[in-house]
Formats: sequence, structure tokens, C-alpha cells
Amino acid sequence: MSHARKNARSLARAALGATALAALLAMSAVGATSAEAKTLAKVNGVEITDEDLNMAMEDLGGAIPRQLEGKARESYVLDFLIDEQLVVQKAQADKLAETPEFAKKLAYLRDKALMETLLGDVAKQAATEAAIKQTYDEAAKNQKPETEYHAHHILVPTEEEAKAALKRVKGGEDFGKVATELSKDPGAKGGDLGWFTKDRMVPEFGDAAAKMEPGQISDPVKTQFGWHIIRLDEKRPKVFPPLDQVKDQVARYVVQKAQSELVMKLREGAKIERADQPAEAPKAAEPPKKADDKKKK
Repeated sequence: MSHARKNARSLARAALGATALAALLAMSAVGATSAEAKTLAKVNGVEITDEDLNMAMEDLGGAIPRQLEGKARESYVLDFLIDEQLVVQKAQADKLAETPEFAKKLAYLRDKALMETLLGDVAKQAATEAAIKQTYDEAAKNQKPETEYHAHHILVPTEEEAKAALKRVKGGEDFGKVATELSKDPGAKGGDLGWFTKDRMVPEFGDAAAKMEPGQISDPVKTQFGWHIIRLDEKRPKVFPPLDQVKDQVARYVVQKAQSELVMKLREGAKIERADQPAEAPKAAEPPKKADDKKKK
């Protein structure tokens, strides 16, 4: 058995649930293949087309090994479709499509596909260039002025060790060298913390850095992580990133917002009854007002 076939069968076992709908709908849509579709394989006379391949590649997504590209990726998914069709034909021969369990699963998958199709349409309509630009502009406009700090630090367990480290750097030793030798922060190479805003640090550290000027070295600062010696290198106003750097994030936000608004609107207009929650008590009708009450008004 080829390596590709082994991989395809492994993928088939892992992703059969994700692709079941395509296979099930194909069983009930004989003759629906478009005239432009190109046949890539036949399994006992059943065609697998490039349209099937494209749908499976989109559906499987992350289940396909990332190292596969181009033709290798297509061959991998085609192997999966061939194995899937073999399993589908065996299931048909066993008349599994006639079981109540299958009918329930098909109904669930049909509903799921309808939901995804509608939300996909909402996404396409929402994520226009104009909507993305407007959302970005509003976010940039509403950003509050912030300062970013670039600093190095030395993190040690005790105040005594912090004082000893401070004495060394104030005596002329290279800060990065001392940090490499002593600091217990493995994520900051040579003690370099890069750029950060005050709120990204624990309060004691952020407050200390915010009071410093570039080139200044702090006295020992205690936080929940230990004792720090901080050297502030630079500070600058935080600049909002240009649209081309965050366009994908903005687009995702626009899409999620539109989809969420649709769902909330549908919920507001629907009667939803849940067995796991008590039904809302109907609002009591107001008693009719007496004639005297009306006159008072």
C-alpha cells in the first residue's frame, strides 16, 4: 500500500464526520454534476470530479498535512475521496441509508449545511472593502492615546540578588550580559522585553516603567514573579497599525459582528422553549383603571 493511500485512509477515518454531508448529498443528487466538471477518478463507475475535489479540500482544511502542496495535496485528497466512495458504496449495499439513525444524522447535517450556507452568504455581503475600511477608521479614531515602552529587565528571586545585579550594571557592566547570566525570565533574551504598553505588565512593573525616562535604571521592583531591575530604553506614542497589516483581523470582526447580529435578531423574533430552563412567567395584566383614577389624570 502506498504512503499516500495510508495517509488518505488515516484522513478518512479522522474526517469522515466532517465530509459526510457532501457524500450523503451526492447520493441523493445523481445527475447534478455540472457539464464543465472534469472527471478525476471513477470508483465502480461512480465519478469523482474536480468539483468534488475542490469541495473536499475546502471542507477538510486543517486536516490535510500542511507540508503537502500543489499536486501532492490534490492527490492526497483524491485518495481520500476514493476511499470515501468505497465506504459509501459499502454502506449503501448494507442499506444503512434506510436506517432511522442515518435519517437523523442526515437531517442534522442538512440543517448544519443550511446554517453554514446562510452565514457564508452573510459573510460575503458583510466583508466589503467599504465596511472593512469604515470599521478600521472607527477603531483608529476611538483609540485612546497610549505610550509604548521598550525596556530590558533582570528578574531574580530575592531582593539581595536584585541589589547585587543593580550594583554590577551601575558599575559599568553590560546590562544584557548581566541579564543573560542572572535573569530567570527565559522569554526575554538578554533581558529584552521589546515594546509594550503599561497595561500589558503586572501593575508594579508597569507603574515603575511609566515613571522612568529613557536610559534610566530602576531600583529593585518587587512583583509576583520576583525582583526586577528595569532599564528603560525608549518610549513613544502608540501608533495605530496601518490597515494592510490588520485587514484580515478587521474582516473577521466585521463578519462575526454581522453573523452575531443576524442570530440575535432571529432569536428576538422567535419563540424558544428549552427543557433545561424554566419558562418565563407571563407578565400579569394591569388591572383596569377605575373611573375615579381616570379623572385624576
